[in-house]
Amino acid sequence: MLYEYILKNYEKDEPIFLSELPGGSRNYVRQEMKKLVDEGKLERLFHGVYYLSYTTILGTQGKMSVEKYVDKKFIYVNGKVSGYITGIQLANMYGFTTQNPACIEVCSNEATTKQRKLNIDGRNLIIYKPITEITEENQSALQFLDFMEKVDRYSEFSGELLKIKLKEFVELIKVDFSVVKRYISLFPDRVYRNIYQGGLMRELV
Repeated sequence: MLYEYILKNYEKDEPIFLSELPGGSRNYVRQEMKKLVDEGKLERLFHGVYYLSYTTILGTQGKMSVEKYVDKKFIYVNGKVSGYITGIQLANMYGFTTQNPACIEVCSNEATTKQRKLNIDGRNLIIYKPITEITEENQSALQFLDFMEKVDRYSEFSGELLKIKLKEFVELIKVDFSVVKRYISLFPDRVYRNIYQGGLMRELV
């Protein structure tokens, strides 16, 4: 039964994409999902995207995690690396700023245009087309180079403190500088300058 499969394979706040569900006919699966929504077992977020109905500890209607949606739709697609978080969201995640991002910014192979704005359950997303295809091998190098292009705009730190934060960041996301060297020419010259000022030039020599 489809509902038993969903209960076994999905967390309560995880997005369920119609396209990934088993079933001989898409039409049959769609009808079954509609039935589960009508019975109050599932919630439909929008066309082709659902999540399990649940109640929070506060007794309110539970919501789907937008972060999990972003992960599944744009960053790890069918188990394959396809993107990365960027912008203020990334700076906030790694402690470069205390500023809360107004939107989630993602660079993804799934982007169909240079920049696309979406609203998912009240959260704003901006999806950017990458400078080159993102793979498991180059993901952290491209994320690092992307961040270094605007680090002076995002970071609340400067000087020695910024150098310390950048070294931590590089270790946490496991940047391979031999891969960075292969892609750095695709980025603006200010990336070189920011890497130099960030005390990381030695890694590129």
